[in-house]
Amino acid sequence: MSLMPRTMLRLLATAGALGAATFGTVWFALRPWYTHWGATPEEARRTLPGDELIAQPHPLSVRTKAVTIGAPAARVWPWLVQLGQGRGGLYSYEWIENLIGMEMHNADRIIAEFQHIRVGDLVRMGPEGKAPPPFVVERIEPGKLLVIGHRDSGGASWHDTYAFVLEPIDARSCRLIHRSRARALFSFDRTLEPGYFIMERGMLLGIKRRAERNHGLGLAAPEI
Repeated sequence: MSLMPRTMLRLLATAGALGAATFGTVWFALRPWYTHWGATPEEARRTLPGDELIAQPHPLSVRTKAVTIGAPAARVWPWLVQLGQGRGGLYSYEWIENLIGMEMHNADRIIAEFQHIRVGDLVRMGPEGKAPPPFVVERIEPGKLLVIGHRDSGGASWHDTYAFVLEPIDARSCRLIHRSRARALFSFDRTLEPGYFIMERGMLLGIKRRAERNHGLGLAAPEI
């Protein structure tokens, strides 16, 4: 065997070892942190509204993230109501979403025409034909809870759910808890999971910034 093939084999072996080590670091060291970012152990552990829609989720699908917002729940709720592409946006990194053609534009104000939401409404991640299937609104408790998700192909049960739970801390602040669950994982879910974290964290922080800024300005929230 010539020197070049042996050198290439060593390089490939080294690259493979580094790749395996990186995957192991992400999976075993970082995953517990990024799947429960911001959530207390109690929040991550307890049952939240919407969990009942998928009684037995895939264990690796359950992610709970949370953020404290310096504004009452009534001022956070309007930002949740207008979630969706073509509405208020998803409040995350729109430049990343637009790189893949999602035509996302995040609002920095409460938009009156998008303040009405009903069970069965669609929450889109991008334009039809370019984006994954839109979420369907399943549960609404104004000022407290919004649950969206995707139904299985037969429509009889839920494949995944995404719950946004608002819990007051005091008169001027609240917790926003985001819980996602799925009956099964797609083959690409594990690979994309760090990306889900980046975008979901960006969304929670985007909602926090907007609610706190408007609260500081003393703007009135719509009636709920």
